[in-house]
Amino acid sequence: MDHAEANWQSWLSGLTPSKRAAAEWLRTQFEALGATDAPDWARSEIDENQPQLARFVLLRSLWRGAIDGWAGPGALEQVAAARRLLDAGADRDDLELLARAVAYEAVFATVDELDWGADVNVPGVDVGSVVMESGEDGSPTGRRLSGLHEELLTMDPSGRDGADLWR
Repeated sequence: MDHAEANWQSWLSGLTPSKRAAAEWLRTQFEALGATDAPDWARSEIDENQPQLARFVLLRSLWRGAIDGWAGPGALEQVAAARRLLDAGADRDDLELLARAVAYEAVFATVDELDWGADVNVPGVDVGSVVMESGEDGSPTGRRLSGLHEELLTMDPSGRDGADLWR
């Protein structure tokens, strides 16, 4: 047993049976989703009562759909300007990279605004928003998904943390 696994087992042994079962289930879920640091995500959710699985699923989905979706077959051709550029001889890889970088910036700006919960540039407005985890039936659990912008780069399925977007 390696050091990380020994730490995991030691931590598990200090939990109540229900929390131990929840931690093991969470680790399995994170591993199935491809999280390389599944025990850390699971431990954070249990120890800090943070909805880490919901955060992970949301951010990973945004990365795969909104950002990497531009690298899919025919994605660029759906945009008339991109089609014209391709027809004029523009490099497909450069256009995909541009689309993915712009999409990343748009997703980042959106989750950053959601993290703030309000428009900080509009004083005197007493309304805001919150992103909340929901249960299987869609009802809110009461646990807020926060710090979304802080984790977005780590959700890059390629493992490059978005480094290729700015090459």
